[in-house]
Amino acid sequence: MVLGVAFAVAVLVSGIILLTLSSDKAVEHSVHLARALRISSLMIGLILVSVGTDLPEMANSIVACSSGHGDIDVGDSLGSILTQITLVLGLIALFGRDFSVKRKEVLVIGFFEILALVLVISVAVTGFTRVKAFLMIVSWPIFLFLIRRIIGKDMAKRRQRRVVAPESMRKRQNFFHFGIAALSYVGVAIGALAVVQSVILLSSELGIPEFFISFFVVAIGTSLPELVVDLTAARKREYELVIGDIIGSCIVDATISISIGQLLFPTAVFVESPMRSILLAVYAIIGSAAVLLTLAIRKKVDKKSGVLFIMIYLTAYVWFYLV
Repeated sequence: MVLGVAFAVAVLVSGIILLTLSSDKAVEHSVHLARALRISSLMIGLILVSVGTDLPEMANSIVACSSGHGDIDVGDSLGSILTQITLVLGLIALFGRDFSVKRKEVLVIGFFEILALVLVISVAVTGFTRVKAFLMIVSWPIFLFLIRRIIGKDMAKRRQRRVVAPESMRKRQNFFHFGIAALSYVGVAIGALAVVQSVILLSSELGIPEFFISFFVVAIGTSLPELVVDLTAARKREYELVIGDIIGSCIVDATISISIGQLLFPTAVFVESPMRSILLAVYAIIGSAAVLLTLAIRKKVDKKSGVLFIMIYLTAYVWFYLV
């Protein structure tokens, strides 16, 4: 048993490292392409970076559902939402500079995150089908369209400036960035396969339900891309990209990441300890709402809010033992 657990942990760590490095490179070079199109920092974070940093969750969803382990899919996606908006944002606040946020943007984007969470948990409780999974995935571009319509004018005023390079040079640079990003996506897929297989082995060896391992352990690993990318963005004072990615990643997790595997391979979820799993899922809504309200009221991210966000994350463990 000891050797089995040690091997599973080694595979898990290796898979997470590969996921993190591959996602970081995929996002970095994808952002370069977006910059060439003069997309605003908030939209880059909300759309491009959030999808890029959620590649591990998407890959895990497909691999987990294809092998009939729906709880790994749901546990990872919901756990990542809680981890990103509490622990990741809290660490960024503690180790980065203080910065202000715009109340309207937080409330608008945050509303759609909570809505997506409520919808997907309702779907998961009643059981995924291909139709439900498809509707959840389609809701993502609808939410983005509505967000763009509501706060689009504010974002348009803050479009990124760029230095115009010769046309031939721009084409070579874009081709290079596209190639590196594509190779990085392959690394993400391989890393996801290693992570899912290690979780299945750990669950079997330790007798712990897959949902709980995915919610508390795998979610931290698959949230590392957000931490790495957003810490770097914060140090470069790209604060809108940080907020766009953090909340945007939560929306992606609640719509695309959790549903893409179910669309391709519908499988049962909340199989083991269903009530405790559902209550943990509900805590993801509570934790997200608490962070969003704090940001909207205080209109800034600082050390105090960072401590609060980390405490909200740690409370999930207390919640787990109480329910």
